[in-house]
Amino acid sequence: MKKILITGGAGFIGSNSALHFAKNGWKIYLIDNLSRKGAKDNLSNLKKNIKLTFYKVNVSNFSSTSNIIKKIKPNLLIHCAGQVAVTKSVIDPRTDFNSNLLGTINILESIRLFSKKTKLINISTNKVYGDIINMRVSQSKKRYKFSGKIKNINENYPLDFYSPYGCSKGAADQYVRDYSRIYGLDTVVLRLSCIYGNMQFGIEDHGWVTWITILSYFGKKIKIFGNGKQVRDVLFINDLVKLFFKLSKSKKNINKIYNVGGGIKNSLSIIELIEILEKKLNKKNKYEKFHWRSGDQKIYISNISKIKREYNWSPKIRISEGLDKVIRWIRENDTDIKKIPKKKQKN
Repeated sequence: MKKILITGGAGFIGSNSALHFAKNGWKIYLIDNLSRKGAKDNLSNLKKNIKLTFYKVNVSNFSSTSNIIKKIKPNLLIHCAGQVAVTKSVIDPRTDFNSNLLGTINILESIRLFSKKTKLINISTNKVYGDIINMRVSQSKKRYKFSGKIKNINENYPLDFYSPYGCSKGAADQYVRDYSRIYGLDTVVLRLSCIYGNMQFGIEDHGWVTWITILSYFGKKIKIFGNGKQVRDVLFINDLVKLFFKLSKSKKNINKIYNVGGGIKNSLSIIELIEILEKKLNKKNKYEKFHWRSGDQKIYISNISKIKREYNWSPKIRISEGLDKVIRWIRENDTDIKKIPKKKQKN
């Protein structure tokens, strides 16, 4: 039986990945320090549905992390663990560094020393491209848009980290690439746009689609930073974990970097999302606008042509269907979701 180790395994992406790989016959191992809100609930849900082995560990601890990898020697490691908030990285850059960069180096060193046959999928972010200042941007009534010939961002766009979070994730990307080049590790980096779906408990700086949907469902006031015209391409979690599974079976992704998101067809602004939810939930949303925050991109849309071409993969779940799935999940778990501490959202 093949073995998968997922860091951040009780988080949103980690939990959904565990379910998918378990259904496909893999043996599941999870690492998580359970510091994120909703993590304990996700872990409890996983234990009810699949067989797994769980380690409460922070990946910034090399000794603990390396001992686990040495013991398991997984066929695949999906590295989801990390600090995910731009604003938190500005407040506490040292913790951001330890979690995102040191944690990734610890994973790489553990594989290099004890499990060189392990394939690594490293989860990165569109924030490594910074503020996209080289692209011309215009605006309509409800959204920003790229006004030049280029309508999205590919993997060759210049890196411009702009925040401690961007720095730590971008530096981690480069370490993953160089460990592959120097030590021959089987690695792939996925720079994700906005992922949304079930088992996601949004926080101030992460998970804005699901978080706004939760607030809308319960009739809570939504905080909008900026004018609400900010645009992202969004991808439903089921499409992402299916891509993970494709990558797990491939030998051709060694030392590759891919932008992954919903693409232009699955892009929307905060204002557009709020309007869609008002129609689906048949209620008017309450919201309040605040000043722009440092590091916020007016628009980011992934160019996903490279991953589509090389893996015959593309998003299958469109925005309307994905939101219906999220609303159904909220309705089925509304009591538990109400217990989660209130946070602000970010696109």
